[in-house]
Amino acid sequence: MKLGCIADDFTGATDLAGLLRRSGASVKLHFGLPTKPSDTLTDIEIVALKCRTESVEKAVEDCSLAAHWLIAGGAAQVYWKYCSTFDSTDTGNIGPVAEAIMAITRQDQVLYCPAFPENGRSVFMGHLFVGNQLLNESSMKDHPLTPMADANLARILAPQVKAPVGIWSRIAQKNRSAFPQETHIIGDAVELLDLEFLAKNTPSSVLLTGGSALAMPLPGILGIASTEKSADPRVQDRAVILSGSCSHMTQQQVDLYRQKHPSYQIKPETIDSEEVDACISWMKSLPSTAVPLIYATASPDSVKASQAALGVAKAGEMIEDAMAGIASAAHQLGTRRFVVAGGETSGAVTQALGINEVIIGREICPGVPWVFSAASGDSVALALKSGNFGTPNFFSDALTILEKA
Repeated sequence: MKLGCIADDFTGATDLAGLLRRSGASVKLHFGLPTKPSDTLTDIEIVALKCRTESVEKAVEDCSLAAHWLIAGGAAQVYWKYCSTFDSTDTGNIGPVAEAIMAITRQDQVLYCPAFPENGRSVFMGHLFVGNQLLNESSMKDHPLTPMADANLARILAPQVKAPVGIWSRIAQKNRSAFPQETHIIGDAVELLDLEFLAKNTPSSVLLTGGSALAMPLPGILGIASTEKSADPRVQDRAVILSGSCSHMTQQQVDLYRQKHPSYQIKPETIDSEEVDACISWMKSLPSTAVPLIYATASPDSVKASQAALGVAKAGEMIEDAMAGIASAAHQLGTRRFVVAGGETSGAVTQALGINEVIIGREICPGVPWVFSAASGDSVALALKSGNFGTPNFFSDALTILEKA
């Protein structure tokens, strides 16, 4: 293994895996902390954790264990991947985890760059833009778990870390100015060439962290890129779509898909075992050729009302548990194709299906590949989509692409 990566949620990990797979390098993705030694024949191994909204202590502990596992498996470089919208709170978990990994790898500084120009994420003068909007003016201001009220990444990061935060501006990069001296550095990037510059010109004594796009040049830099690509496995055609994300884009995707396909909405304030059983019975009543959508996706006002009634953590847990039970039931019915929207929902579904590692297939859209597992004895295909990714027609596009594989 030449490159080891740690991702803070499951959709972010598949995003990263898909982009790295473009290089032709072999990529293996593990859901949760691996329990067996590393596959030393694989070029890139990624450990996907559910640590974005965990307590700081738990996030640091899990990511530290993952870093030690990757290094023990021969990783020449460790990369810390988080969301391209820098999802975090005043206490973490992006900064504290970076500090922990930096100590493990014995590096002196950390570079942060969540830019993903292909998906409209850019960083300029240390400020994060989503399309042409500042982060705090985008739909991320209403995120149910990590609402982002500031676009200044240095200001967001400063309360999370123990040492000074600086900015490596695009102007300084173009002028080839000296690398900043602060321990924590926000790197500007508005296009792919900027990311390539950062990846190539950041000293080896600096831990690279960011969104998936910053990692894209690394296979070439490490000499593990290849022109050979294997064919995707064939998977039985029964499918289901499970959506727990409440992002603006996922709301559009749900609204469009349910116009022509069977759908069932679940709500945290009414969900219980009887409601889950009712949803499963409804799913069983459909023809095997139908591709149903089961969703908890709702408007920001509805989400806030549910959180006010149940608590933020409880509302999220209830949806995750429901989606896990529904995914298990779908699998028992013969479903082998799962399209899942939302990081927390993706984690719940993969764990419910007993999927611990996957191989990476073709991309559906930038940052979202199909992934494949044979953990249950036959092939299962999953499209694990971060809430804000994709076009409004993503659900149908994903299934069409898999059919053509």
